[in-house]
Amino acid sequence: MAEIVTLGCRLNLSESETIRSMLGDRPVAVVNSCAVTGEAVRRSRRAVRRLARENPGAELVVTGCAATIDPTAFAALPGVTRVVANPLKLAPEAWGASAPAALPPSPHARALVEVQNGCDHSCTFCIIPAGRGPSRSLPAGGVVERIAALVAAGHLEVVLTGVDLTSYGADLPGVPTLGHLVERILRLIPDLPRLRLSSIDPAEVDDRLFALLAHEPRVMPHLHLSMQAGDDLILKRMKRRHSRAQAVSLVDRLREARPDLAVGADLIAGFPTESEAAFENGRALIEECGIVHAHIFPFSPREGTPAARMPEVDPVTVRERAAILRDTAARVRRDWLTSLVGTAQSVLVERPGDTGHAENFAEVRFAARREPGTLIPARITAAADDHLIGDIE
Repeated sequence: MAEIVTLGCRLNLSESETIRSMLGDRPVAVVNSCAVTGEAVRRSRRAVRRLARENPGAELVVTGCAATIDPTAFAALPGVTRVVANPLKLAPEAWGASAPAALPPSPHARALVEVQNGCDHSCTFCIIPAGRGPSRSLPAGGVVERIAALVAAGHLEVVLTGVDLTSYGADLPGVPTLGHLVERILRLIPDLPRLRLSSIDPAEVDDRLFALLAHEPRVMPHLHLSMQAGDDLILKRMKRRHSRAQAVSLVDRLREARPDLAVGADLIAGFPTESEAAFENGRALIEECGIVHAHIFPFSPREGTPAARMPEVDPVTVRERAAILRDTAARVRRDWLTSLVGTAQSVLVERPGDTGHAENFAEVRFAARREPGTLIPARITAAADDHLIGDIE
């Protein structure tokens, strides 16, 4: 039986499911690596070493972004049989399969569906385009077919994933947008109760997508934004395409239309040249936008990127700033969770059956086991630091 260790993003998780379907029962160990930060690369290497120790003599394959960017280093690790670069990771021949395998039902309560890959932008801190290549979109027909199969298999929530999700469709005939794709999914698959979007770019939310996020009840009230910073000068040095004011305005307008919207964001602490004032602008953004699902990353210079050549902030200061951002985000999250006590929430139960997520992606825990993969109407009875306690409504 194949053993697959997946690091990094939801897209990697989705791709690992496809790889597993092509491997079948073959005794292969696979590490699907990540390169988004230096720590992600180190964790990828540790995973390779662990699998090599636990599976001596077995076939050990490394794929993913870290292995694509630096294949020589990963191929040299003890026990590694071969490296499969990202462009080939979903090719049947890379895994000894004669033809694409029929994808099985997703093992996750929330099924992940890849609709886009790669990125055409050049953020100064990001190494991922080197590992993923240019933006490519999957035709809508194939996406709808995959989601319809998942719904038929019993899945009640689907998450659309991609490296740069909101660039969807720019390379397809007719140039459809992500909003067009979401509309088509909802129209053609009326039995899908919950559709969720993974991280999106604030600069690419057009009127069609805005209307769906603001008013469509089957699109979950959960928005995760690739903000990265809350200071305009730092955003420019990152080569981001939005300003602080644009990000704040987007959140404010969506919340005005949909007050229950929960906002998440990626934020980098200690980007090169970040002053105390710039850092404070980023910290205040968490409070101003009510960011309750925050992913905080201390800046990690990636060789080959422009940011790696910029004047660095002292590493101790970077770690301290990351800790402050996390503390601020934790406080904002606690206040939000407390505000949900007494409310009714629809919770998708996940394995092992005592935990699930509400539409706003708040984690809800139950005192007794519920059936995984089902939607439970719950009354929120209490809030902890990072989750809610629920009971059957």
